[in-house]
Amino acid sequence: MSEQQRHSEGQRPDEQPGRRERHVVIVGAGMAGVQTAVALREQGFTGAVTLIGAEPHQPYDRPPLSKAVLLGKAEGSAFDVDFEQLGVELRLGEEITGLRPQDHELDAAGGPIGYDVLVVATGAEPLRLPGTEGVPGVHLLRTLDDAERLRPVLVEQHSVVVVGAGWIGAEFVTAAREAGCAVTVVEAADGPLAGALPAEVAAPMTRWYADAGAEFRTHARVRSVETGAVVLDDGSRLPADAVVVGIGARPATRWLAGSGIETGPDGAVVADASLRTSAPDVYAVGDCASFPSTRYGRRLLVHHWDNALQGPRTVAANIVGTEPAAYDPVPYFWSEQFGRFVQYAGDHAVADTMVRRGDADGPAWSVCWLRDGALVGLLAVGRPRDLAQGRKLIESGAPLDPEKVADPAVPLKSAQA
Repeated sequence: MSEQQRHSEGQRPDEQPGRRERHVVIVGAGMAGVQTAVALREQGFTGAVTLIGAEPHQPYDRPPLSKAVLLGKAEGSAFDVDFEQLGVELRLGEEITGLRPQDHELDAAGGPIGYDVLVVATGAEPLRLPGTEGVPGVHLLRTLDDAERLRPVLVEQHSVVVVGAGWIGAEFVTAAREAGCAVTVVEAADGPLAGALPAEVAAPMTRWYADAGAEFRTHARVRSVETGAVVLDDGSRLPADAVVVGIGARPATRWLAGSGIETGPDGAVVADASLRTSAPDVYAVGDCASFPSTRYGRRLLVHHWDNALQGPRTVAANIVGTEPAAYDPVPYFWSEQFGRFVQYAGDHAVADTMVRRGDADGPAWSVCWLRDGALVGLLAVGRPRDLAQGRKLIESGAPLDPEKVADPAVPLKSAQA
């Protein structure tokens, strides 16, 4: 068959006669879903690709929501991707309610959707403060609509109570103080980032809130939210025109109930090293999936942008089947808060030694975690060179000299034993 005949009969040039091209359906139109579609095309997949998103908006990036979008410096953060040119069908504003792997079908309001290969990329959903769903003035910050609902709070300089001093809480407080809002932060733990960093490492960050003009209350639990106030367990009443809840997130996988897809106690889809799930022809990637890490000897669940960017390349490689691909990254994330660029790489949970690098009371410092002399985790505040060099050292597993690591004047790459 000639090239001209193939085109006239609607057959792709690289499609073999008699062989049906597979249809890949991706559920979730965030970073992980979009990058899976892009990676499939980049790696030569020529079959149909359908990207399904629950939100009606053009697929967008989330990090700007707590920064430029929230402050009104940008109207949105849509991905710069030409889906039509890529040959990717977009189905937006469509809620998927169930999955039947035995039938290779998804359940949706408009009827079943068939697939040959399915990629679950539904991300994570924010945890709600119990008893506050539907309460006026209580906000989350996860979606574009959330950011747009919060924008008037900043424009009108409302008094705000932020529940939770995690990454998203710190970023919102930064924006709210920049806008001139009075902000009180309540945190159930004894300091910020309690679920992410050891208390002695995060302790210096407490001062960042005070320096920004925000009140920070620790060991504080919310009893109730009333009109114009937040009531704490000790009876304290905090004035609040608005309440922003940032107490964590869980994988958005409840729609998989009854499907037989294995999920863990954390709600994440249990994927293998190739990001395959327990069902045939189903992959999972991004915030909704955990994966085994050979490097760290445990299963990881990473709720950060870089994971949603990197994982899709592995999924695409395994769908295309050019060569088996395993996913074992060095986790990485960053946060911009209180005028500081905070970066983290690796996993300090497996470390046996912690080494401080620089004065934590100063504007730039790092903390390194070692296991058997090799770097396994790194927190860098205002020291991007430490992060860049440290990430490579984590990947290589090279042994380091702790004394050299502790000297901030010695480049990390020169601290090898």
